[in-house]
Amino acid sequence: MHARFLLPLLAATALTVPTFADDHVSAWRLFVADHAKAEVTALDLATGDTLATFPLASPAALYADGDAVFAVQGASNQVSAIRSGISVDDHGDHGDIEVSDPELVDAVMTGDKPAHFVEHGGKAALFFDGSGKVSLFDSHEWAHDGEVAVVELDSGTAHHGVAVPWGDYTLVSFANAEDEKKPRLGLNVVDKDGNKVGDTHACPDLHGEATSGDLVIVGCGDGVLIVSGSGEPQVTKLAYDGLPDGKSTTFLGGVGMQYFLGNYGADKVVLIDPAEAEPYRLVDLPTRRVHFVVDPIRPKFAYIFTEDGKLNQLDVLSGEIVQSLSVTEPYSMDGDWSLPRPRIAVAGDVVAVTDPNQGEVHLIDIASFTETGAIPVAGAPYNIVAVGGSGTAH
Repeated sequence: MHARFLLPLLAATALTVPTFADDHVSAWRLFVADHAKAEVTALDLATGDTLATFPLASPAALYADGDAVFAVQGASNQVSAIRSGISVDDHGDHGDIEVSDPELVDAVMTGDKPAHFVEHGGKAALFFDGSGKVSLFDSHEWAHDGEVAVVELDSGTAHHGVAVPWGDYTLVSFANAEDEKKPRLGLNVVDKDGNKVGDTHACPDLHGEATSGDLVIVGCGDGVLIVSGSGEPQVTKLAYDGLPDGKSTTFLGGVGMQYFLGNYGADKVVLIDPAEAEPYRLVDLPTRRVHFVVDPIRPKFAYIFTEDGKLNQLDVLSGEIVQSLSVTEPYSMDGDWSLPRPRIAVAGDVVAVTDPNQGEVHLIDIASFTETGAIPVAGAPYNIVAVGGSGTAH
């Protein structure tokens, strides 16, 4: 176990900062990664203006964590941090908002094929598939101070893995080092010194994780692992009893309500509530699924984009699709998984949908469930995250 230092990268030029009177302000920004070009574009949701375009080393997967965005560039072995320029300070009875220019942080994190970025309990973990190493760090410190102390753990072998911080412990995927394909076999719990705690929790073909409330879920080929408790994590298996053959490999955690939403086959999703006697509810989709997100502001809703070009609103309480809207031309799920297809993000009262073939981001008003506009973005806008909020601007 050792600290890994960050290397410098030149930042993009800052833009002029808008000023506000001492009043209530709502501000949202969209960060969009291109499918082919090594860059991220920051957009102002209200005006549609491009605030900045940040150069990267290779195309990126994006993760929003607090008021920062992290761009994982697996092909170039590095991860970049972007200050969103929107910060909300919670004072209990109100929040103060500060709005400034978005900015690319000089320091980058390096490692062999970075993949999953996971935040939990105020810590972040990056798993490096090419080495099997895990970097634990404070993402806020990195984004705001421009430097960070990194603690490194070793999962045992290179594999497509994941790690989840859990207080003084870390949940780390475990793979078969003797098999050249490095199949994932289970989940280990390690302490702050990197020592394994207890037995490996069997989880064949482990893939996918999410947090909701005080629970973490991890996907397996034969069910899911539910992680709970305070202090040392308690791990139990929830088998796929009563479900047709299949598995979930991507999960989202409900915000405001404790539940999980996962994929299940090409044209279904599954709602998971570990507290229920029948924890799984399958939801049939009109056609194959492309991407899905939960609504962090309206807890009962999630949104699923399907290959027919429609945005579907899912009521997670009833388990039914309640609204659908045609947004783009069809994007077939046939062909390679990495082809450019729409991605979606919730930004306040709007669902933003990237349209890589048309070079734009569609804006869907959630209340009326109608398209209110589209923002042109050069190239093939692909991965997208939203950062923002509201508060008093001084």
